[in-house]
Amino acid sequence: MSVMSATAIRKHSAAIAAFLVAAGGAATILGAFFFQYVIGLQPCPMCYEERIPHYVAVPLAILVGIAALSGAPRKVVKAGLAVVAIAMLILVGMSIFHAGVEWKWWPGPTECSGPMNGLGTTGDLIDRMNKTVVIRCDEAAWRFLGLSLAGYNALISLALAAIAVWGILADRAKA
Repeated sequence: MSVMSATAIRKHSAAIAAFLVAAGGAATILGAFFFQYVIGLQPCPMCYEERIPHYVAVPLAILVGIAALSGAPRKVVKAGLAVVAIAMLILVGMSIFHAGVEWKWWPGPTECSGPMNGLGTTGDLIDRMNKTVVIRCDEAAWRFLGLSLAGYNALISLALAAIAVWGILADRAKA
């Protein structure tokens, strides 16, 4: 098995970029699911909203990669990569905002999340209210090296946007 040459990388830069963004976005979502379902860190409303750009960008990046390898017009492939890059940059903004809310730099949304399963009887309702854990957007559930999951999401999304832009710009070498 040989390493791809610089010419081969340039020739397939859009497809490589698209598949790298798809893999990175999918890994990020899987990481979020791991923290939620394995570690038990419940996401706040902002965390759920930050998943949406990944849900858009990952399948779109896969389609762009397939289109690039199938010989689709370069303008279509570049436009697809541009949409992916924009989605990732929007996510960078969302994640920075969320991290700022966690650091108390600015106020966040007033909504919270938690399980709400029917009202039942008054005694049951009071018991459930006492057991309900409210997930706050302004409290980081986990930090590593000073960054919360929102902070890491911002960094990852910025890197994925840069990869998409690389796919657009490297494609210019093809005449």
